[in-house]
This record gives sequence, C-alpha cells and structure tokens, in this order.
Amino acid sequence: MLFTAESQVDIHEQSPLSLAFVGDAVLELLVRQRLVSTTRLQPGKLHATAVKYVSAKAQCRELALLEPLLSEAETAVFRRGKNASKATVAKHATPEGYRASTGLECLLGWLYLQNQNDRIVELFEVLWQGYDPAAQ
Repeated sequence: MLFTAESQVDIHEQSPLSLAFVGDAVLELLVRQRLVSTTRLQPGKLHATAVKYVSAKAQCRELALLEPLLSEAETAVFRRGKNASKATVAKHATPEGYRASTGLECLLGWLYLQNQNDRIVELFEVLWQGYDPAAQ
C-alpha cells in the first residue's frame, strides 16, 4: 500500500463507521489502481467500471468470496461494522446489502489502521480474481 497509518486514537475506540470511512477509500484506491494498471479505459469508463466493484451491491457479493477466509478477529470487526446503525441507505442497495458493505469497509479500515497491508492485498486479490462485475 502507498501509505501507512499511525493513529493517535486507540483503534478499539474508533466507531465502526469511522473504520468504514477509511475502508471505503482503501477499496476505492485498490480498484482504481488495478483498473489503471490493467486496462486502457477512458476516464468515464474507468469510473463506471470502478463502480461495479465498489458499490454497496457489489461489495455485498464480494463479501461472499471473502467471508470464509476471515479470521475470528476479522469476522468480529466485520460484524461490528455490519451492525452499526446508519441513517441512510444507498439508493441502489437493500438495507441488508448496505449493512454488509459497511461491514466489509469497516474490516478494510481496521486492517489498514493496523498496517496490515499484506492482509488487505491478500483479500483484495481474492476479491479481484473471484468477483465478476458482469454478473450483476
């Protein structure tokens, strides 16, 4: 990963939605980097393709690939994010799917803030290889 994180706040004191805020950016950056390095798409098509990987609906389906690989601690963080209450829901996702995507983002943010970049890359590779954005 490009950056390492040094938090002045104990990660266990962070709200799951704060972790998801970071995790959303982590996933977006990984997808954008992969698309730019593997395709010659124009910017508008890059964005449209990236959305197929980072939307709440897509993240919910990607989670099915990752869940069996999660450790007990990672599963606990995912559940914490999934159960966090949000006032809004994405317009193209079900409430259940949106909560699941928040859980995935929470997990990625948690891993990032602990500098577990190798684990993030490992999970992202599984996601990238196993997820078919055309199967929406």
